[in-house]
Amino acid sequence: MRLDHLSYAAGPDGLASTAQRIGGLLGREFSDGGVHPRFGTRNMTLALGGGTYLEIVEVLDHPASDKAPFGQAVRARSALGGGWLGWVVAVPDIGPVESRLGRQAAQGNRHRPDGTELRWKQIGVNGLIADPQLPFFVEWESPAELHPSAAASPDWSLACLEIAGDPQRVSEWLGETVEAPLEDVKVEWVAPHGTPGIIAAQVNTPTGLVRL
Repeated sequence: MRLDHLSYAAGPDGLASTAQRIGGLLGREFSDGGVHPRFGTRNMTLALGGGTYLEIVEVLDHPASDKAPFGQAVRARSALGGGWLGWVVAVPDIGPVESRLGRQAAQGNRHRPDGTELRWKQIGVNGLIADPQLPFFVEWESPAELHPSAAASPDWSLACLEIAGDPQRVSEWLGETVEAPLEDVKVEWVAPHGTPGIIAAQVNTPTGLVRL
């Protein structure tokens, strides 16, 4: 179990403008990640060191976005002006998570502009919708060299996550201590009685630390 990526919902200015704004703060451009046909969303990504990446996602005017929990979550966050949607944990086998949560994972895929298809399974988005401090889970089916972090420069890396919430609650959700997927990332737990979810992410860049 490890931290896979952070997901940020595009604001009212749309996916490209949101990516351009955040990329400008970080001094690096996002890449077009393609459409998630099963979820009614599309994304742009920025690779970070340590096998992680940032994702900016927007909902499409597509029936799937009304049915799929991920599309619903993105739509709701964007309707509030955009911002941090959640964090995502990668597991080598999603079967035990399915057993623990009592339901099956959803199949995910997207095609990059060059035609390369990425495939994965994911579960737990309904948990994130109900309690945004909780991550959801993915199991990548594509080879490691196609992972969105594969082209990362070590000059950009996640330094710290600021999460409003209760680490004990998150540990219960993960089925193991919350430190397990976050061992390489500093986490500051703030406002345990406030609105839960990611407050900010601090990213190391060649020009210094940037708080998003």
